[in-house]
Amino acid sequence: MTDYIRAGDEELSGAYEEPMSLEAYVERALSRPSVASHAPKYLLEAIESMGTRTVIEEGEERERYRFFDDPANDGEHAILGNTAVLNGFVDDLRTIAADRGKREKIIWFDGPTATGKSELKRCLINGLREYSKTDPGRRYTVEWNVASATEDRGLSYGDEIDREDDWYESPVQSHPLSVFPEGVRSTILADLNEDGHVPIRVDADLDPFCREAYDVLEERYRRNGGTNLFSSITDPRHLRVKNYVVDVGRGIGVLHSEDDGSPKERLVGSWMPGMLRELDSRGRKNPQAFSYDGVLSQGNGLLTIVEDASQHADLLRKLLNVPDEGRVKLDKGIGMDIDTQLLIISNPDLDVELDQYADRNGRDPLKALKRRLDKHEFGYLTNLSLESELIRRELTTETAVWEAEGYADLEARVREGLALSMRDGRGGVVERELAPHTVEAAALYSVVTRLDGEDTPGSRGLVDKALLFDQGYLQEGDERIEADEFEFDGDDGSHGVPVTYTRDVIADLLQSDADRQHPDLPVERVVMPDDVLDAMAEGLSDAPVFSRAEAAEYENRLAVVKSHVYDRQEADVLDALLAQKGVDEATVSEYVEHVFAWANDEQVDTDRGPVDPDPLLMKVFETAHLGRFGEGAYDGAAPVDRVEEFRHEKVITAINRYAWENRDEDFAIENVDVSEIPVIRAVLDAHDWNDVQRLFEEFDPTQWTDPPADTETERCKERTIEHLQTQGYTPASAELTSRKVMREVSYRWD
Repeated sequence: MTDYIRAGDEELSGAYEEPMSLEAYVERALSRPSVASHAPKYLLEAIESMGTRTVIEEGEERERYRFFDDPANDGEHAILGNTAVLNGFVDDLRTIAADRGKREKIIWFDGPTATGKSELKRCLINGLREYSKTDPGRRYTVEWNVASATEDRGLSYGDEIDREDDWYESPVQSHPLSVFPEGVRSTILADLNEDGHVPIRVDADLDPFCREAYDVLEERYRRNGGTNLFSSITDPRHLRVKNYVVDVGRGIGVLHSEDDGSPKERLVGSWMPGMLRELDSRGRKNPQAFSYDGVLSQGNGLLTIVEDASQHADLLRKLLNVPDEGRVKLDKGIGMDIDTQLLIISNPDLDVELDQYADRNGRDPLKALKRRLDKHEFGYLTNLSLESELIRRELTTETAVWEAEGYADLEARVREGLALSMRDGRGGVVERELAPHTVEAAALYSVVTRLDGEDTPGSRGLVDKALLFDQGYLQEGDERIEADEFEFDGDDGSHGVPVTYTRDVIADLLQSDADRQHPDLPVERVVMPDDVLDAMAEGLSDAPVFSRAEAAEYENRLAVVKSHVYDRQEADVLDALLAQKGVDEATVSEYVEHVFAWANDEQVDTDRGPVDPDPLLMKVFETAHLGRFGEGAYDGAAPVDRVEEFRHEKVITAINRYAWENRDEDFAIENVDVSEIPVIRAVLDAHDWNDVQRLFEEFDPTQWTDPPADTETERCKERTIEHLQTQGYTPASAELTSRKVMREVSYRWD
């Protein structure tokens, strides 16, 4: 327990500092200007502080800011996808922070429900909170002690010690430099900005609460005939600079959909009549009797978020002048300077609200508001791997953001099954399993419903488009098709099945208390890809979130997804069935070396010694393993023209390309990675049922469910089930998947 207490002490001690004098703060700012950054600049610095990583989205390689992966919270509120939109937001921040334009803009995040807009809010809060705990991200404000200016020492416990209760912090996080007169402040800022690419701006004066304390001190010292008024007012007995950890209410203001009150109450706060009576205001409203609990007051110094903005459409017009003028009013005679980045979040219903007067052309009363809104539109995910990750997050407690060395690693995660423990209707715990490819199937179907069917890659379909978006290319044998060969300008991601619908369908299947689906298997229920796909399609017409036209359109896209998922299952079963009969890489490498020697008509040196081209070895490999040529393609062991053409165009060309790409290294044929030659990769990876028939003459797929003892089919099944379990299947899911594949294969076996 002591270690936990110590860890808590260390975390808090790292987040907070002892208060300092105004002079000490200026010295710190001059040595580390970031501590004095204005709101948009601070937000930009927080985002950039965590670096970037490379991702592929919609077939394009993009740099993504790690800040939006919510690393401060272990990825719990990471925003998946929408990288281009988020990068556009950061670009806007950079423009606003540098005062190169868009200063009057209110940043608007729009998009359908369940696209990550709420995650954006949480991610911003988490990231800014944690950044403010670091040395570069320290955030400071001021606090005042007016009682120490009196000669009545009854308010303290000694001649030199003031009560902590007499210190009052700025309720709106006023910037410490706002204490200085404008001319002096300009000089300090000039020194701060000597080397800065994005200059620091501090245009705001002290807030009314702090101004009241400042004025009281100024009046007392002036009345007493004091000199050096500013140094007296800002003496450490009266003024301290303290750091604070950014959070909701302290640098971040959030206006929720359920918040009510007058526009002024929601924006800046309200007067407290009881306090007005208690304070000596001399016939005027005392700013210290104001609540300062409005969204702009809470967000002053950093960020103001209006969530579900359509519920506060009346308030948006009141915000019109805040970004460019940087000022609001508490009362007719009392104004307050504001330094905050305004951000609103809405569903598409705000569009409807803003367009209600569009038919009035130039007389639209909302035109000024629409001009100030800078729209960034979130869309549904169109990447298979991202949607798979999101579905798993919705069903489990997984939060870590997927980062992979290459697409093969990412693809392996997509295909994985998922085991879950569920409560049954009798109060017990039962095991449920999503078979491999089940999450992938749900994700692929979801993505396919979101793609523009009129904007597909060439003659290919929606599944190919989804795969192209996810990995950036399509591989067909030795042909690689890059995403940049196509221009996609359709309406991808603007509609489709939301993840919440998919999650609910899968959750219902997992939680179902129906009779056991497969009572002879070692788990109570295995949910297969077809189970989820059928349930998703069947529920479309009853789900209120879809129109009848949408439901019909999405149902029509089910078949292509089922076909692709079956192909994936079939490939798994074939690979398992032929796992012990495949071609090893040493054999393939030997063939490549002989082809290289044949093409150059000379002996080549390899790690196994000198190699002379062996026509018979090449012929055997090409006929037995490639399956491209029969005996008629050879004159004895000598190849005919089409075989020679194949060797030159497919094998030698690939070797030459490899040599060119590795031209800075000493090229040697034994260093060629044969797995990088597409046609050879296909040999290593691909199997078909002709191989099964050739290798296992007595095999009968119709007997798969219950094969007779001591038969070829029984032995093949045992090996297949065993191998599938090494590839992530459980005994139950391996049994069910292989049954499905063999049932389909048996129809065309002869």
